Amino acid sequence: MTSSETVTGGVQPRPVVARLPRYAAGKPPAAVDGLASYKLSSNENPLPPLPAVLDAIAHQTDFNRYPDPLSSRLRGELSAFLGVPAEDIVTGAGSLGALNQLLATFVGRNDDGTPDEVVYAWRSFEAYPISVGLSGGEGVRIPVTAEGRHDLPAMAAAVTPRTKMVLLCTPNNPTGPALRAAETEEFIRLVPPHVVVVIDEAYKEFVRDDEAVDGLDMYRRYPNVVVLRTFSKAHGLAGLRVGYSVSNPALTQHLRVAATPFAVSQIAEKAAIVSLQNFPQVVERVQSLVDERERVTAGLRSLGWAVPDAQGNFVWLDLGEHSAEFAEAAGAQALSVRAFPGEGVRVSIGEVEANSRFLRLCANYTKAPRGS
Repeated sequence: MTSSETVTGGVQPRPVVARLPRYAAGKPPAAVDGLASYKLSSNENPLPPLPAVLDAIAHQTDFNRYPDPLSSRLRGELSAFLGVPAEDIVTGAGSLGALNQLLATFVGRNDDGTPDEVVYAWRSFEAYPISVGLSGGEGVRIPVTAEGRHDLPAMAAAVTPRTKMVLLCTPNNPTGPALRAAETEEFIRLVPPHVVVVIDEAYKEFVRDDEAVDGLDMYRRYPNVVVLRTFSKAHGLAGLRVGYSVSNPALTQHLRVAATPFAVSQIAEKAAIVSLQNFPQVVERVQSLVDERERVTAGLRSLGWAVPDAQGNFVWLDLGEHSAEFAEAAGAQALSVRAFPGEGVRVSIGEVEANSRFLRLCANYTKAPRGS
């Protein structure tokens, strides 16, 4: 018996837990003498919530009470804002919480023990294999193209009678490109109508591609489509954990059964409502980050770097075996970035000085992935 078994009395987790990857959150930057430190590793909004949001939640005191389990006020605001029925909205602890609710509702193991399949692009959001595995399902990973895009024909071909769900991350985290409307609709038409198609739009507000898909359009046309969105990125509310799904009543009626009660706190609900009510200011802040994203991508390409189309609040460097080395070099400049060893490095768009320092680092780095 090992020492750990002695301590735990031999208690072991479900076998699937040992097979799952560990979620690697972006690390904070290390202190470097003479340099301000910047965290560019978690795709966080470098700007704080709107002043009106901070004012609204500053004196909230009702935390001795449970929040509304249905987030009724927020769903009402979202209904008016999005132009969808409030009954089609289910809130969750961020878009990841909303995704976990979907998986708990529609994915698991069959009576004969075989797992349902969930098809998704890879590399994509690193929580996907963890969440799918914990649901009892089996992930089917389809490699992204050389341009970091979803290979939708290959994903459609991977759908089998065991497939219960498909995850579409747009813009794709961490590579950056957004799905186009025409290709997405063609894909949905190829998928059997009993398969749930999830369009994960955590970075929707940052997209500037005129041909990009709008998940709500697909939800209105196809009853098996679910849209995920969040207040973590554009609204700067990552620490309050508030997101939601939008789906048709045929799905929502089941989803509410599996939804985590009280997942959105009072303070998170109020902050999200006030941020929605001041959305023009959110748009201004997002545009400032989009402008910085364009400056960074243009700067990288002028240095000869090959950078995929960036439609989120981050850029992707296809550094392969040099990924960990680059992250160390960034750390020496008081910049934390997110390395995926052997694959690439994702760098969030941060403060102007942080972005400029990142570009200076790239100007002096000799192992850049070069454009054609």
